[in-house]
Amino acid sequence: MPEPGAASGPPPRLDLRQRVADAAARRQASDTERVRHAVTRRDGSRCEVDGAWLVNWSSNDYLGLSQQFQVVDALQDAALRDGAGGIASHLVSGHHAAHEALERELADWLQAPRALLFGGGYLANLAVMQALLGDEDLCVQDRLNHASLIDAARLAGCRLRRYPHADAEGAMRQLRSVPAGAAMLASDGVFSMDGDVAPLRELAIAARLQRALLYVDDAHGVGVLGPEGRGSVAAARLTSTDVPLQLATLGKALGGHGAVVAGDDALVEHLLQTARPYIYTTALPPAQAAASLAAVRLARREHWRRDKLNAVVGHFKVRAAKLGLPLMPSDTPIQPLLCGDNARALAMAASLRQAGCWVVAIRPPTVAEGRARLRITLTAGHDHAQVDALVEALARAQERFPASVEAPGGAADGA
Repeated sequence: MPEPGAASGPPPRLDLRQRVADAAARRQASDTERVRHAVTRRDGSRCEVDGAWLVNWSSNDYLGLSQQFQVVDALQDAALRDGAGGIASHLVSGHHAAHEALERELADWLQAPRALLFGGGYLANLAVMQALLGDEDLCVQDRLNHASLIDAARLAGCRLRRYPHADAEGAMRQLRSVPAGAAMLASDGVFSMDGDVAPLRELAIAARLQRALLYVDDAHGVGVLGPEGRGSVAAARLTSTDVPLQLATLGKALGGHGAVVAGDDALVEHLLQTARPYIYTTALPPAQAAASLAAVRLARREHWRRDKLNAVVGHFKVRAAKLGLPLMPSDTPIQPLLCGDNARALAMAASLRQAGCWVVAIRPPTVAEGRARLRITLTAGHDHAQVDALVEALARAQERFPASVEAPGGAADGA
């Protein structure tokens, strides 16, 4: 019983500003605060940042198409003709012939019946799960899936179960654990922080046996992997029957902006009719669609870009192995170097920047505690001399900040 005269009623309301201040203090104490750096100019693999020219080793422009003159020319021509903006949602008056042509080209390239254009990969993932899953349904996901897939399942209201990374048997167990309702098995194709590839053939078997729909977010695979660059799904020799829906981003290997969901005609039509992230947002500018169309056509026919990219990746791995750099297992352009603690990752990134190399330090919550890393991404725009300089700078940074010694914090990059 409260003492006589004691105040009663609900507890005092929390102060949001104090909550924000406490969160900022925790980020500073744990070396997880992020810092933005404005790029002034870009020239191929080099960029000017804060007055200094650096070689960019943190770009997802894997094929070097973002500055390719035919792509830029298509953007400029379409902007002069159609203007700078999308002006309305697709289902009002914003759907342009350029959008239609891009969807058809991507569906043909990915050998899918149909494709639907979205403003970005995050929106596309939200759309797929919001439109297809409900409260009584199940979504099973890899533990290292991209945040957009995790958020999408949570916002859909379905039951979310996660399995150990790249463990198809674990996925099967999770699917079996909830036998009622509809089920979706969702995985990245290429994992954005580790650079490894999902066991898609095994996941396809699990999905088929459990009558689940397999959805693959192939943001980092399309353009890079598989025959004609069609991505990790094609590399695994799977078809749109095995993978009824897959995501391809336009903002990575294709050098532009936006994303498409490609796959089964009826499923794609359902997204068009019901997916809130598609219905209630302005369409991409037609000029951006025209640029992406040019990029897709180049990616399809200019196989030398993937050949050069693979050569750069191979050269980097050989040189890194000779100097004993602790790379994580990956054969893709994403080559992470595990640092461990956050302060060491920041210190090594700062050391690399002094050497003219821009490499982002990835820290929690993007990766797990104690798994901070330098996420190195290679592109067709890099050459072997640049790779040699990077590897030597990495070796010096590793020697300067050994794993057994706590590295000082620094104002380096953050993801």
